[in-house]
Amino acid sequence: MKEIGHWINGKLVAGTSGRFADVYNPATGEVQARVALASEAELNQAIADAEKAQVKWAATNPQRRARVMMAFGALINQNMDKLAELVSVEHGKTLPDARGDVQRGLEVIEVCMGLAAQLKGEYTDSAGPGIDLYAMRQPLGVVAGITPFNFPAMIPLWKMGPALSAGNAMILKPSERCPSTSLLLAQLAQEAGLPDGVLQVVNGDKGVVDGLLDHPTIQAVGFVGSTPIAQYIYGRAATNGKRAQCFGGAKNHMIIMPDADLDKAADALIGAGYGAAGERCMAISVAVPVGQKTADALIEKLVPRIEKLKVGPYTAGNDVDFGPVITKASQERILGLINSGVEQGAKLVVDGRNLKIQGYENGFFVGASLFDNVTRDMEIYKQEIFGPVLSTVRAETYEDALQLIMDNEYGNGTAIFTADGDTARDFASRVNVGMVGINFPIPVPLSYYSFGGWKKSAFGDLNQYGPDAFRFYTKTKTVTARWFSGIKEGAALNFKALD
Repeated sequence: MKEIGHWINGKLVAGTSGRFADVYNPATGEVQARVALASEAELNQAIADAEKAQVKWAATNPQRRARVMMAFGALINQNMDKLAELVSVEHGKTLPDARGDVQRGLEVIEVCMGLAAQLKGEYTDSAGPGIDLYAMRQPLGVVAGITPFNFPAMIPLWKMGPALSAGNAMILKPSERCPSTSLLLAQLAQEAGLPDGVLQVVNGDKGVVDGLLDHPTIQAVGFVGSTPIAQYIYGRAATNGKRAQCFGGAKNHMIIMPDADLDKAADALIGAGYGAAGERCMAISVAVPVGQKTADALIEKLVPRIEKLKVGPYTAGNDVDFGPVITKASQERILGLINSGVEQGAKLVVDGRNLKIQGYENGFFVGASLFDNVTRDMEIYKQEIFGPVLSTVRAETYEDALQLIMDNEYGNGTAIFTADGDTARDFASRVNVGMVGINFPIPVPLSYYSFGGWKKSAFGDLNQYGPDAFRFYTKTKTVTARWFSGIKEGAALNFKALD
């Protein structure tokens, strides 16, 4: 049985705790590897080594750190297929989806190549008589990233890119369900020129998470996962005086207005609702057609599209639209929620509960399901299903549809499909959600903006990647300087001295 360890001080090392977690092949249901779960002593040593390495890395000027990011990005591109294969093997995503996972992470690294511009300070000449005032951004020290199973490449890159390029060292704890991608990324970062110890990948469970939250050397924590865990991590990190940005669950709605192009809306719902088996925090899980006529027409267009979707292992290539969910427990939870929807009176228009794939009978597959006549008191509406299930909540008016979203406890992403610019502008202005799509179903910002939700989808005042990430991973120092007289001679004036 393959055993997966940690990445410590530039080397793959075996775990010494004697504790392991199983890593499954979601398509077959079989255990394909064991990942070591770090002990407190292993974690503490990794943090101590990172603290030593960070001092020299922080003293490396931004331009040289940017060159490491450039080389890192090039290596990610060169190893795209290898990284995607690792994602698919442990997560179950189709290969095109896995490549997208890597690509969206790579885009953040590309922004980090221009990090020198992000780290510029401020300067005021002659703020007072002979007084200059300036502010500079400096790294925090050692920070932690705790990342989820559903994007094994993208979210670790979202965390490590800005943190490392800003001059910090990072302890990355990836999901123990999909640990291998982060280990390969760490190897590529080292090959790109990242000094040993600046990035440590420590696999583990709750014990490692609590160890990171309690360790005095860790200055900041970035997390993506479920809302209850996000709240827990944010609270414990704050209690220990650490910065924290914690991103939780979602229940993303898409309004379909009577004037919308229903073919385009239906196509968008298929991709946003069922892509990656619905295991995305930006998945559209609730369709909100306005008016009974719109709802009837939308359902009529969705059903044949859903019935054509092909589910299977990633090895089936382009013949598969999405793969299995991550674990047996996830499969059972999703099926239980579908059953609850039926029991509570929703109309199950397309039933994906009894999907069986020849040769993969023990895989964690769930077929695409579509509900109609869902109401806000049903469990399938209230809970984040995180599976290939789309619920339709009919609204009589635009105001009813908008209020449904406004009342929901989550505020990650939302969308509206309409041909009317005034309606779209009103929606974007009024809706209390962090990321809004107009005729665009999954409004994940490009990497030079920042990603983040509102309400119970996010905890902390700064978002992921983009300008907010550099603010999060640096602290501002303000200097007030007065020089009384004299000019120091012998100052170096050549360009090399500034490099």
